[in-house]
Amino acid sequence: MRRREFAALLGEFRRTPVLVPLGDGPGPEGERGFLTADLGGIRFILAFSDEQALARYAVARGQAAREWTYQTVLGARLLDVAVPAAGVPCGVALDCADGEEGMVFPPVRGIVPDGAALDFDAETGDAK
Repeated sequence: MRRREFAALLGEFRRTPVLVPLGDGPGPEGERGFLTADLGGIRFILAFSDEQALARYAVARGQAAREWTYQTVLGARLLDVAVPAAGVPCGVALDCADGEEGMVFPPVRGIVPDGAALDFDAETGDAK
């Protein structure tokens, strides 16, 4: 049951445009990259379902007065393009300031492309 619920949430995320704040460092093409956070050796692109969710994050970080520049990106594009382009193990954290209401999409098969998944061996084509 939980697997089906997660699959439904993943499908909805893939079809939904989300807000992705821009960080201070350059992205893969020299432009400002997406805001990320590293946790346990995995980089997570921070995404937000709407401006209110981004505002809650800003308040939680003590940066409510800061002007937040963001791009609107389709969830599928984050998972299929941005995650592999990160060059390091990478996933997506949605609404990370919302506790249990937030969602994490880790870099595993079925969520990100196999080549970017931590549980996929590119040499053999098998699960790790």
